[in-house]
Amino acid sequence: MKTATKNLEDDHVHILRLINVMEHITHSENPDINHLESIVDIIRNFADGLHHAKEENMFFPFLEGKGFSAVQGPLAVMLHEHMQGRNFVKGISDNITSFKSGNKSSVREIYKNMAGYAELLRNHISKENNILFRMADKALSDIEQQNLLAQFDTVEKNRLAGTRVTDYIERIKTLASFYKV
Repeated sequence: MKTATKNLEDDHVHILRLINVMEHITHSENPDINHLESIVDIIRNFADGLHHAKEENMFFPFLEGKGFSAVQGPLAVMLHEHMQGRNFVKGISDNITSFKSGNKSSVREIYKNMAGYAELLRNHISKENNILFRMADKALSDIEQQNLLAQFDTVEKNRLAGTRVTDYIERIKTLASFYKV
């Protein structure tokens, strides 16, 4: 049976694939700026804008209602790490702008922020998959899981064309294929 936690874990598979692309790019001497901009867009609109939105707006508040604390413990850690991730993405984006303005040394900062994001998200996803989601599986009934999953599905299906989950997954697959990761 598909569950809310499984839906979130499925997103993680694609986010990790994007992280593989990012890590590969950080070893390139001449980055493709269009690819870097696409990565920022995918992170902002899929990894953060959809996946983290499902967690922060639906999943975490539901868990709070089940007694999980948002000020300490796993939820607090996850929320803090979401903010750290956003800071890395801002660093990537700001330095892409600087790079495009002619500051070629900005590529080092792009790569530094990409590497930081990749490391953060690998650890973050591991904690969610192996700790938080397993705790949630024990705390949530099958009906609660299905209700959350229905909410996730509604959010995913009501997105504009070009911003649907499948669109982002295809873009990740294209990047992964290009970089052979």
